[in-house]
Amino acid sequence: MSTSLYQQLLDKAFRLLARRARSAAELRAKLLEKAPGEEALVERVLARVRELGYLNDEQLASDYATARLRLKPMGRRRLREELRRRLLPEDAIESALDQAYGQTDEDSLIARAVGKWVRMRGTPRTRADVKRLFDHLARLGFDSERIRRVVREVSRIRWDEE
Repeated sequence: MSTSLYQQLLDKAFRLLARRARSAAELRAKLLEKAPGEEALVERVLARVRELGYLNDEQLASDYATARLRLKPMGRRRLREELRRRLLPEDAIESALDQAYGQTDEDSLIARAVGKWVRMRGTPRTRADVKRLFDHLARLGFDSERIRRVVREVSRIRWDEE
């Protein structure tokens, strides 16, 4: 006896969510791969999963942002990009960023990143070292004014204004 397409999609949703938390948009895309053209049925499955409490974009964004900052210091820009890649809604992203950066100061995050860089590579002594540190912090998503201020404090050479 075959199971209904609804039940198959529901089972797939549970399997996907058992592996890792997903946004509604990610889950919708995965389910539509299995059942193309069945948007109404996929929406029913998403509604059921939400009703059971297994799908919550706001909670996912908040948990992800907090966990990422705990593991790796990064700026608001990079964390926003990571949350967007998870296909989370903009309002959930902004709320999660406000909450995460409300708990952890960006100055302490950049200080952690610089501290690790200095432990691994030493204090920047040349312009090339300063540029490498600046570029590293920019890739981590910190804003340029904050980076300039911190790099000036850490480096032993004078930082020329451009």
